Amino acid sequence: MTRPQRRARRRLVGALLALGLLGGAQARTVKIISADTLELRQVDGQELVIIAGENVELRVDEDVVRAKRVEFNRTRRTLTLVGAASYRSAKDAQDLRGENLVVELGQEQVTGEDVLISDAALEIRGAEVERIPGQLRATGGYFTTCARCGRTPNDYAFRAERLIVYPGDRLVAYNAQVLLADIPVFFLPVLVLPLNDKERQPRLEIGRDATDGYTAEADLPFSIGSSTLGTTLLRYYQNRSPSLGAGVALRSVAPLPFVDRATLYTLANPRPVGQSGYDLDLDFSVRGRVPLVTATRDLDYTFTVNQRDIGRAADDPARGVTNVTFGAKAEYPLFSAEFNYVGRFGPEPTTALDSPLKTPEIIIDPKVYTNGGFSADFRVSAGRYTGRRNFFSRNAPGEGPNTTTSRLEESHTLAYTAQPWRDADLSLSNSFTGRYYGNGARTVDLKLSAQLTQRFNTTNTLTLRSEYNRLEGTSPFAFDALYGRSLTAPVSLSVNTVPVKDVTFGVSYTRDLFKKPEEQGPLGLTLGVSRVPLNLSASASVNLYTKELDSLNFSATLSDPNSGTVTVTPAQPATATTPARPAVTTRSSRWPAPGLALSASGGYTKAGGLSPLTVTATVTGSDRTNTFSVSAAHNIRTPDINSVAVTYNLTSTRDSVLNSLRLSGRETLLPPTGQISGDATLTWRGQYELKTAHSLFLQRPAGATDNGPITFSVGTVGGAATNWNVTYGGPYDLVRGDWTRPTLSANFATTRPGQTLRLGATANVPGLDQPRLELTRAELDAAWNAERVALAGRALYTRTRVGTFPDDKPLDTLTLDPLRFSLGLGRAGQPPGAYVTAGLRQTFTWLDGVRQNPQPLSPVLGLTIDRCCWALQAEADLGQRRFRVAVGLPGQTAYPLFDLERERVNVPLLPTLP
Repeated sequence: MTRPQRRARRRLVGALLALGLLGGAQARTVKIISADTLELRQVDGQELVIIAGENVELRVDEDVVRAKRVEFNRTRRTLTLVGAASYRSAKDAQDLRGENLVVELGQEQVTGEDVLISDAALEIRGAEVERIPGQLRATGGYFTTCARCGRTPNDYAFRAERLIVYPGDRLVAYNAQVLLADIPVFFLPVLVLPLNDKERQPRLEIGRDATDGYTAEADLPFSIGSSTLGTTLLRYYQNRSPSLGAGVALRSVAPLPFVDRATLYTLANPRPVGQSGYDLDLDFSVRGRVPLVTATRDLDYTFTVNQRDIGRAADDPARGVTNVTFGAKAEYPLFSAEFNYVGRFGPEPTTALDSPLKTPEIIIDPKVYTNGGFSADFRVSAGRYTGRRNFFSRNAPGEGPNTTTSRLEESHTLAYTAQPWRDADLSLSNSFTGRYYGNGARTVDLKLSAQLTQRFNTTNTLTLRSEYNRLEGTSPFAFDALYGRSLTAPVSLSVNTVPVKDVTFGVSYTRDLFKKPEEQGPLGLTLGVSRVPLNLSASASVNLYTKELDSLNFSATLSDPNSGTVTVTPAQPATATTPARPAVTTRSSRWPAPGLALSASGGYTKAGGLSPLTVTATVTGSDRTNTFSVSAAHNIRTPDINSVAVTYNLTSTRDSVLNSLRLSGRETLLPPTGQISGDATLTWRGQYELKTAHSLFLQRPAGATDNGPITFSVGTVGGAATNWNVTYGGPYDLVRGDWTRPTLSANFATTRPGQTLRLGATANVPGLDQPRLELTRAELDAAWNAERVALAGRALYTRTRVGTFPDDKPLDTLTLDPLRFSLGLGRAGQPPGAYVTAGLRQTFTWLDGVRQNPQPLSPVLGLTIDRCCWALQAEADLGQRRFRVAVGLPGQTAYPLFDLERERVNVPLLPTLP
């Protein structure tokens, strides 16, 4: 057999085997990527498939299996990887390498001997290892977080008789030795190493409060068996009675049959000073599945109990309230069933409930029935509810803000679609929701509709639609209330045609059979023209009862930039079947000005009359980079010119490379207010630009000292690595002919790899109402990074004045936020192993040259020892007299060892303590 034939055979056999494994592995897809031989055996009544080769590779869903020999037991649904093999778990990002690995396809479990397990944070070796979803177990294990560093020996490691790993949570080792540089240092009977979950880290915090006196909080993690993780919560308050509080937080995965997950949080905390007893917080939840014989999927259920008293006031209506929720849902071939219970135990509610109580509720939802173009969907629910009272209902039982009664709800949707004849579409629908209450109330929401659409010549359509909508009844509850009563039967007719090429016309009208003639809606008309050079869109509505125009809107454009282009169709000589054709010259339209575009828009409403008419003329140059546009808005009712605007973009084409110029800007005049505003920009070579902007009132407003701002600026175009600009301007007085309070500002910024510098300054310049020349703002922001040294800082200086001229005094402020210095320590040619840092955040203030806050400098000093598998950080804030030390492990930014302040001491437990 040739090599291509063998390869084709392996692919075919691999595909057939993948199908066989899929059926026997409880829907886990197995694919053979590469193999050399395939053998089928029957041993002791069990069917075995032997897959062998130099490099056997299988895919189990997203997991990757590599070995030289794989034995698949179809009866037990297991894969045995004979000899050295590897298993890559995509879900947990873990690699397992070892001898004689056994993969349980049904339970997603892996066992083996002399196995090496590695992921992004840990490397574990064990004589015997077992992996199940959410857990790793090993005997005779060795584990470390330093293996990824490549250093020999590892900084620290652990050797244990038995260990359990909960990925992303913690590692628990029994009879463990702590190794430093692979040398045994001391022995611990139990070792708990937190991984990533910050909420489950051990913690000890000691403090002092003015009311409670000395306080202490301790969170101590523990584990029960192999499925339950928990934390003991201990609290102490010196001045409370009693002083001690305790609780527990735990979560368990599959602790019992039919239970997938259970969580519990409870804390009995002493009440505040002046009260006695305990406040209780309780959160308990269970989620699981129960198999049913005839169901298409397992019954899913959830059960929760919660109570929150800690932190509530003594008169809080939610104190002592326990909320209980239970839900279960089952799927069957013909329907789904759901049971819900939402209860509340404790004091009766004195305020309206945000969500209703269900004691209980049952929902039956049959599957959607379809037959051809017909479909039916039904849903029924029944239950007893307690919820916010609907005060618009006269028969809501009980008193107070809430009411209780039973309710039966039935809803269905029926739909039918068909094509009764050629080019016709018919659709019918019936939607109904009815609610019936134990006190005799009911609500009905009924919608019936029928629509027939007929097409003529593809582009013309006629649509007839009829509806019947009924909304009535009053609910005793606010959460499902239908406000108001509605009875409508609209019948609508719409026609959309294309009477001639490039023209569309539409007519639509709706009449409600239950409304009076004067209450009917208007007749709608639409017109569209898209024929070069005209593009027109218009719509109108006419009241047929009053025979008056309700509204009209239009928008029209005359433009054809291609009208100057002549298209020549060459002559064609005569043939045996066609006569000769002369050459033909054509244009896209007869528009006389290809560079001119005219547009107009306006409208009318019966209530507001004519809306302003806006006319715009735009001239475009031959290269289409130069444009000049003028627009005017005319108020026809006044009549006044509301606004006149000019926009322009001009580009020099004489030398577009070495000396390119571009001028762009806009000007807008508002005659009613006498305001003119605009801006202009002159750009040279795409790098430098000169700008001006203004917003002026031609007549100075009463009480104002200026007519508005005028500014000029010169600089580089923004976005460059190095840019600068200088700006001068401010409020301007047209009467006196000068600036009143001008300013001069300059900014510079440059960025290079590892270097950043930003400078800015603003100064007041003498003007009509400003006598002094002085610096009012200066800012420096810089950063410089070398191989082992980094400097960064931001300094801001501002000046304001207190009092009135000439007796006013300067108030100067200098803010350093922050100044940073960092120095890396280590051997040459290697990454730094430690960093020394210093930072300063402080504000200095002077009034008339006298410092107002004579405080000493308050730097923050830091030391960081950085290793790839751990880091130690120490910080000293000399100003606040605060000292902190923290250690970082893989998956954690920093875990505090102690935090010392003037009135507080925080000493969390070391991560390596049990």
